[in-house]
Amino acid sequence: MKVLVTGASGFIGSALCDALLARGDTVVGLSRDPQRARGTNPSVVWHAWEPTLERPPAAAFENVDGAINLEGEKINQRWTDDAKRRIMESRRTGTHNLIAAIAGVEKKPRVLVNQSAIGFYGDRGDAMVDESAPSGEGYDAEVVREWEAAAREAENVGVRLAIVRTGHVLDPRGGLLGELMTPFKLGIGGPIAGGRQYMSWIHIDDEVGILLWALDSEKVSGTVNSTAPNPVTNREFSHAIGRALSRPASVPVPGFVLDLKFGGEFGRVLRGGQRVMPRRALDLGYKFRYPEIDGALKNLL
Repeated sequence: MKVLVTGASGFIGSALCDALLARGDTVVGLSRDPQRARGTNPSVVWHAWEPTLERPPAAAFENVDGAINLEGEKINQRWTDDAKRRIMESRRTGTHNLIAAIAGVEKKPRVLVNQSAIGFYGDRGDAMVDESAPSGEGYDAEVVREWEAAAREAENVGVRLAIVRTGHVLDPRGGLLGELMTPFKLGIGGPIAGGRQYMSWIHIDDEVGILLWALDSEKVSGTVNSTAPNPVTNREFSHAIGRALSRPASVPVPGFVLDLKFGGEFGRVLRGGQRVMPRRALDLGYKFRYPEIDGALKNLL
């Protein structure tokens, strides 16, 4: 296949591009800085794109069979007014511009896999939720609702659409696990804000696996949760990291530390959680390589 990937030089995008190339696909990447991106992965064909300002160039879609949209400003930062605007528009306007470009080319991709996030559900406490659950409250849920609404424009141009709501992607090279490596290796890691909140996680290999499965499988459309089928509490997650590293994991991180680092609004989101079940992925036949947290962390660490 020939696959176009937005956000191709990011944390998940880099792993996805490597997997596509490894199986023999041709990969077209969109980047704000294609020269820098070319240095990270010269095997990708790079094109310049400013997601909130313009449509991607038509040349990037030449003979493309499928597209995967991973574009989005990082969420783990202080939610200032300016940051919230960038977070929203990189997803809403960027996705709108991507689909407008798809609508304008003569030979359209057969499928668009659009990343989303389990922030859609808001803070649900201990309640188990799947794709049938309604959206929650808060800015994070609002962003995801707008993001998914923009993605559904693809259905109006005759493209199969799969929306992949992703949880905490585990990889020591980045994301949440990357941030936790130093304190846990030093033996000063532990549960955050009491540790009772649920964390819906997924191994990087399964995140890439679900994206590829959604790309390849005609039966996959609509919304799919990309989380392992066994969510854990933050306390259970912390103890699992400790076991994987053979380090203690009993130094608690008070909730106010999150507020100091990220501000009160995002700090409240981090103190909450979602207990998400990947019901549709399981029902449609996706086989998780790492369904349990201990096996996932043993592999990664």
